[in-house]
Amino acid sequence: MGSPAGAGQPIVRALDEADLALTVDPAVLRPEQEHLAALEKEPTMRILVAPDKFKGSLTAAEVAHHIGRGLRQRGVEYRGLPLADGGDGSVAAAVATGFTSHEIDVVDAIGRPHRATVAVHDNGSAVVEVANTCGLHTLPHGTRAPLTAASTGLGAAIRAVYELGAHRIVVALGGSASTDGGVGMLDALGVRFRDEAGEPVSAGGGRLHEIHAIDTSALLDLSGVEVVVATDVQNPLTGPDGAAAVYGPQKGANPDQIRALDSGLAHLVDRFDAAGHAAAGELATTPGAGAAGGLGFASLLLGGRIVSGADYFLDLLGFDTQLDGCDVVITGEGRMDDQTLQGKLPAAVARRSGHRPVIAVVGRRDVSAHAQRAMGITAIHALSDRTVDDPATDPDLSRRLLEQLGATILLPQTRAT
Repeated sequence: MGSPAGAGQPIVRALDEADLALTVDPAVLRPEQEHLAALEKEPTMRILVAPDKFKGSLTAAEVAHHIGRGLRQRGVEYRGLPLADGGDGSVAAAVATGFTSHEIDVVDAIGRPHRATVAVHDNGSAVVEVANTCGLHTLPHGTRAPLTAASTGLGAAIRAVYELGAHRIVVALGGSASTDGGVGMLDALGVRFRDEAGEPVSAGGGRLHEIHAIDTSALLDLSGVEVVVATDVQNPLTGPDGAAAVYGPQKGANPDQIRALDSGLAHLVDRFDAAGHAAAGELATTPGAGAAGGLGFASLLLGGRIVSGADYFLDLLGFDTQLDGCDVVITGEGRMDDQTLQGKLPAAVARRSGHRPVIAVVGRRDVSAHAQRAMGITAIHALSDRTVDDPATDPDLSRRLLEQLGATILLPQTRAT
């Protein structure tokens, strides 16, 4: 799919920043400081700074901005392109590249009202995400709700952008708190779930086994809307590789709860089949159906299609257009490990950068030399290697270290052809 008009435009904005007192190990800076004398002789070079967020610390836009400030100190031209891969931060990245933000009323993972942001483009595309509507970050700090968390807030967001006129809705599934098979989302869109007594069944993975009848007659009509499900999760809905077994533990589920959740998801599929959705069993086995606690499955029931989150967002945000004419790409994420190779954003950026050198700036590096070579990353620079403090818990420290890296990082002497 082509990039929407206006997407991927360079973001240039000035931020006032107070002087920051840091504890930085000078030994890790010395080699690059010795290189500073040669920086003034560097030929004109064009850099694309295209990072993901540093989770829990900085947005992708902030990361790009502060690396860019350092590059400009040495006279290097850059383009900033904040990116996302379908996880938390997807709405923010869309807004930073030309979408308009809208605040809407939703409920969090445990049903408390709050405000969330969606992104809408004037070409009819919209981005909504699980993370900022009903994801793990909406739960009280340090808590998990494996049996009661629900996806209702995401359904409210989908309805909101539909009412704003969107005809392409991109659903970013990362960061979910629930394993409810998408029942909460579907309920917010008009589907009714009832028990044997005809009473409504409230959303939450722990109550899936109570569902007896499913009525879709009042479902919001999305027949004229393209629903795109952005995820790099390939798990089916149920079984040993399913949503509950693989992702339940990180949502707080113990072994008994995992078995109950998996059984409930299987029961949900059976109930959809009984309600006349003959394809439900097949959809449940589709790669990605188990994403976000079964929201992949529910989105497929709505007629959605599952796409690679990283590659889709690179297209949506105009990566190829911004790459044109650049000599070097700087990407990054909060933590880079061998899992980055499995479809995460920096790996996708490196793959699509062609012959250009790709430098990764990360909060922390735990990646093997083999994985780095396999990704095609030229060099990796970690903020945690440049300080005795913890930049992951100190956004101000991260900002300053990113600027230092931008100002001192060794750049390959190459020009785009």
